[in-house]
Amino acid sequence: MSELPPANILIVDDEVAHMKALCDTLQGQGYKTTGFSAPALALAEIQAGRFDVLLTDLMMPEIDGIALLDGARRKDPHLAGIIMTGEGTIATAVEAMKSGAMDYILKPFKLRAVLPVLERALSVRRLRLQNAALELSVRERTAELELANRELEAFSYSVSHDLRAPLRHIDGFTNMLLEQHAGTMSPEGQRLLGVVMDAARQMNGLIEDLLRFSRLSQQPLTKESIKTGELFREVLDELQTERAGRQVEIRLSELPDCQGDRALLRQVVVNLLTNAFKFTRQRENAMVEIGGSLQERERTYFVRDNGAGFDMQFARRLFGVFQRLHSAEEYEGTGVGLSIVQRVIVRHGGRIWAEAALNQGATFFFTLPG
Repeated sequence: MSELPPANILIVDDEVAHMKALCDTLQGQGYKTTGFSAPALALAEIQAGRFDVLLTDLMMPEIDGIALLDGARRKDPHLAGIIMTGEGTIATAVEAMKSGAMDYILKPFKLRAVLPVLERALSVRRLRLQNAALELSVRERTAELELANRELEAFSYSVSHDLRAPLRHIDGFTNMLLEQHAGTMSPEGQRLLGVVMDAARQMNGLIEDLLRFSRLSQQPLTKESIKTGELFREVLDELQTERAGRQVEIRLSELPDCQGDRALLRQVVVNLLTNAFKFTRQRENAMVEIGGSLQERERTYFVRDNGAGFDMQFARRLFGVFQRLHSAEEYEGTGVGLSIVQRVIVRHGGRIWAEAALNQGATFFFTLPG
């Protein structure tokens, strides 16, 4: 016969002869067995991980099989329990299974009936142990990630905060130098000083965006009912200067309402529309389209433009902090805007992705739960 996986079986039966016979028989099949005729003594021996299967008689004095199994499972939740019962108490054995027993076998036992039941019980126990190990690993990994995120956010905030003071000095003193000594400086010196001032302003923008990004994880969500169409229209009105003097066609379809944090979702709309206007700047006839749809359990929205687009092979970098797919000389920005958009959408339980082609525009989709 095929070799059975090694297992430690605890056998409890107040009929001593029956208990010893079962111990000897299963030992002959490659199992390690421990037998008790007194349930209280057996219960005292149970420790987590010591036994794989508890094989107990149903009807015993002082402690019956159901009570023994209940006590054993409190000590070792992964212990597999099997009830032994006579023909006349099968209904009671079924009730025992509802209380946590995995299976039952009939007395007097037959080996061909006992072995398959043991195999099933051991398989379930192995699955229980694997699941428990996996859950523990997931909990530990989640705790590690949460700690790493907290440390990263604290580091980002601290670095950003500490960088602002020397940056203010650089900006202030370069301004003073230019105002008070411009007349004694050569044109090249003034140009170089201007480069320093521009770099300081750019760094200040990076710091502000980094601070804004780090605060997103700490800011609690305050959800309310939002008329999404009105939100987009408000932002479009506020961003009129972004398209002043340009020919930009705005297509705004009916949008499904949603539930969310209005301030944070407004930031999403601002960032997506600002990007659309920025990257269509080189188009003579620019177009920005906004639409959405309502499914059973989520709302989907999109912002589409016919601007610069990007190569989809770089799409995985799109939502990274300070990741840019276009040079700063072509299009201004720090590369944090889309990271903020993604963080807000994910915190709302939604998804965000993009579809684009180089020089053929881009479409940003995001979802919010229904």
